[in-house]
Amino acid sequence: MSSIAGSAKILKNVVLGRNVTVEDFVIIGAPPLGKKEGELKTVIGDDAVIRSHTVIYAGNVIGPGFQTGNHASIREENHIGKNVSVGTKSVVEFKTVIGDHVRIHSQVFIPEYCELQESCWIGPNVVLTNAPYPKSVRAKEFLNGVVVERDAKIGANSTILPGVRIGRDALVGAGSVVTHDVPARSVVAGNPAKVLTNVSTLKHPTGEDAYPEVKEQ
Repeated sequence: MSSIAGSAKILKNVVLGRNVTVEDFVIIGAPPLGKKEGELKTVIGDDAVIRSHTVIYAGNVIGPGFQTGNHASIREENHIGKNVSVGTKSVVEFKTVIGDHVRIHSQVFIPEYCELQESCWIGPNVVLTNAPYPKSVRAKEFLNGVVVERDAKIGANSTILPGVRIGRDALVGAGSVVTHDVPARSVVAGNPAKVLTNVSTLKHPTGEDAYPEVKEQ
């Protein structure tokens, strides 16, 4: 049975799955500029938890098990898979594709036209970008989103430049500025980020492999 707070606003043409929790002051189905309320259908799957003050715009299709922190902003026309988490005060702009089991931590910025593939992990305060020349003539015609491949991990406070592709299982160290594509299973860090090693070499203080599943590939 779903639980919808009395102060929440569920606008026209919103379809909520079963057992959805919507906390206080949430808005779901907000029409984007140029659209009327209800013009775009919004779908949120079963077992979602939408925490207080989150705004989800119209036209999103979101799978089951979705969660937000407080004050998250999900703009229009995104496709979001199952068991995705978007942290407190994070922003996902429009027309982005997010795969299953993606974790987006607090205060992350995901701009338009990005692709976050299955089980990737985005640390707190990460910024992805998509405008090679912001506010330039025809800037919006040449937006180029970031692609984060399956199981890649981006450390806290990193910035990823437009069009960069983070390869599968790669690890971006905290505070990095990534200006070029990152090869699969690479560890990169710095400003600009450079390849340091392969994730298969990383070990815990106990000597255990940090990512044993990568060695098995």
